[in-house]
Amino acid sequence: MAKYIYEHKNWPDFTWDDKVINSVFGEVRLMQGKIIGQMNALGFSAKEEATLNALTLDIVKSSEIEGELLNYDQVRSSIARRLGINTAGLVPGSRHIEGIVEMMLDATQRYKLPITEKRLCGWHAALFPTGYSGPYKIEVGRYRTGEMQVVSGAMGKEKVHYEAVKPALVKAEMDKLINWFNNDTTLDPVLKAAIAHFWFIIIHPFDDGNGRIARAISDMLLARSENSGERFYSMSNQILAERKRYYEILQKVQHSSGDITGWIEWFLHCLKNAILATEQTTQKILRKAEFWKRHEQTSINERQRIMLNKLFDGFEGKLQTSKWAKITKTSTDTALRDIKDLIEKGILQQTDEGGRSVNYELTDFKR
Repeated sequence: MAKYIYEHKNWPDFTWDDKVINSVFGEVRLMQGKIIGQMNALGFSAKEEATLNALTLDIVKSSEIEGELLNYDQVRSSIARRLGINTAGLVPGSRHIEGIVEMMLDATQRYKLPITEKRLCGWHAALFPTGYSGPYKIEVGRYRTGEMQVVSGAMGKEKVHYEAVKPALVKAEMDKLINWFNNDTTLDPVLKAAIAHFWFIIIHPFDDGNGRIARAISDMLLARSENSGERFYSMSNQILAERKRYYEILQKVQHSSGDITGWIEWFLHCLKNAILATEQTTQKILRKAEFWKRHEQTSINERQRIMLNKLFDGFEGKLQTSKWAKITKTSTDTALRDIKDLIEKGILQQTDEGGRSVNYELTDFKR
């Protein structure tokens, strides 16, 4: 059996090939700067909305990687409440969701604070408020005292993908990682985010929730790299999209003798793709912000405002009078009056399609 990376004498002195990672690293740093610039041009409320979207996506997708589906609206409401963002229709969240949100916001909003064993154990306790993971009772809010294997397959035919550091060594290994995290100032925080993620996963210090905490640590360092708690892209969303490769590269590099070039290269490409995916949503938010700026003085009623925001946020299907009436809970006559008023103001227009039903769309902002 090939040795694990932590069984080598030089552990944890990681090495990597700068030549392999430099170009993608440079690209990522440029893109981060560009997206922050775009967002700063947006104005406060649009930036708030972008942050709310990114954080919600990050929390929902990080749990989805572990096979757990969270309610998007509950997560979004919980974040909005904690950050003091006014959004219509707040939905009460469960104790479980509140805990996950607490952990994520502690990582991304208090990103300058050092990491400590107590803080990490607090995150772990927030993830498992009942002391159970599914039907299994686990050790919560402290490092594990049992062996840890990552296995898959049916009972009796399990395949061991990884065997983590022995429980007796966990504290000493975590102390090394924490010390490096808080005191190493030589590395760029983006590279540090890649290394910390890998290092934490290798130690696997908790009974459960290691992947989510590793991703929170990455997000914390990415916030440091941008010196801002505002989040505009979701690394977890991208990891979910590339999940197969994520596990493949982890499995491969866990057997290396210290060279983690393959992991860092994958991480940086994943980060690049996460930022690229956000550029499209940013364009949407930009268009919406520009529109409302342009129509600051236009008289628009509450029903029209709701529907226009829906059109900007990606309206499903075609906009017809009947849909307008249904969504705004009003009569078709009132809906038609609202629509005609917006056509006169040059905001909506009829689409060119023939057919019995008339469809409408935004004029100057065709999606």
